Amino acid sequence: MPFTVKDLLRIEVSPALGCTEPAAVALGAAAATSLLGGSAEIEMIEVWVDANVYKNGAAVSIPGGGELYGLPAASALGAIGGDATLGLQVLEPVTEDATSRASDLVNANRVKLNVLPDQKRLFIRTEVTASTGTACSVIEDAHDNIVHLSVNGEQLMAHPLLEAGQHGGNGRDLKELEAWLKGLSLEQLVRLVDDLDDEDIAFLEEGVQFNVRLAEYGLKQGSGLGVGKTLERLARQKLVARDMGLAAKIMTSAASDARMAGAKLPAMSSGGSGNHGLTAILPIWAVKDYLDCEPKTVLESIALSHIVTAYVKAHTGRLSALCGCSIAAGAGAAAGITHLMGGTVLDIANAIKNLSEDLAGVICDGAKAGCSLKLATAAACAVQAALFSLQGVRVHHRDGIIDASPEQTMKNIGTVSTQGMIEADRTILQIVMEKHFKMAQKQA
Repeated sequence: MPFTVKDLLRIEVSPALGCTEPAAVALGAAAATSLLGGSAEIEMIEVWVDANVYKNGAAVSIPGGGELYGLPAASALGAIGGDATLGLQVLEPVTEDATSRASDLVNANRVKLNVLPDQKRLFIRTEVTASTGTACSVIEDAHDNIVHLSVNGEQLMAHPLLEAGQHGGNGRDLKELEAWLKGLSLEQLVRLVDDLDDEDIAFLEEGVQFNVRLAEYGLKQGSGLGVGKTLERLARQKLVARDMGLAAKIMTSAASDARMAGAKLPAMSSGGSGNHGLTAILPIWAVKDYLDCEPKTVLESIALSHIVTAYVKAHTGRLSALCGCSIAAGAGAAAGITHLMGGTVLDIANAIKNLSEDLAGVICDGAKAGCSLKLATAAACAVQAALFSLQGVRVHHRDGIIDASPEQTMKNIGTVSTQGMIEADRTILQIVMEKHFKMAQKQA
């Protein structure tokens, strides 16, 4: 039986507090620690992660973590102050005391991080040793998908945390959804929007509220690199022109500024990534102020953005050497904006191809403050791709990896990501690991 748009939204779109990779590592640590009893005194934490989880978590700040950043700190915070029942909002209960204790644990070299460069799937294994024993958790394929729990070597075959992963509450898993998505045409993807009900619309509106709140925080605080706040200032100074493209850049980058700096506010993620969620939602929300459109149409366009983002991610993989915020969520935003402007399926197809030609080569070098720059670029490019398509500017299928159909174009991008960028991903990982090793040596 095929999936519904409700299934897709529940599996691919969910709240996440902080960068998704550190949140997932914190979730794994919190899950393992919860099996050892509340009075357990943690002695050692050892974590094994795939290369892309490492890359995306090496330099990013952690909500509630003060000056702490990176995966060892995330693991310690999850173990000491996290609540695994909250999923990717695991760090919401973290207190100053928990942050201080986690910092002590990291500084005492009692958190060991191992990178598994040959592991191709999203993978996080956490082993927590405490005064009451040793517990282990394993997360695979999706950031909140706990597939294994054990205590003192004895595997737990049934546990609420094993049922709480990315299944939309109905046992349908991400792999099945991706296989189903890959068999759909763009026209079928667009038609899914017709099946949205009031519950879905309310859920989409909640996602807007989450991500707008992050943008407002970033604009007020100038968090991270302050890209959004700087663009806003340049517009006030009339050094750049304020138009719908700039509005999309400001809102999207300001939210990323806040999120990457560790603001303790959840983002509504898309395709397993909070930054994807910012790109999939906020450019559309910014553009609506320049158009005469109904509120429901705006939310339907955001739903289409999530759908297209999920479709591209099904081809590129959950984590890759390509920047998914640019090419996956950017394609989603371009599709959503075109839909919002009254474009046809053909217009949406050409907007996706326009954006793909523009941004297909953007690499992912991990989650960090600088992601705000990439999100600003993706947001503006999504607006431009939509406008160009509606004005008849359409990349020819003779050009590079662009194909006659949007479906084959996105499949080509997936091939580049999963086959062509293997060596590039290894090189990026090597650079990141060497840099952080040198930084650690200087701090020692």
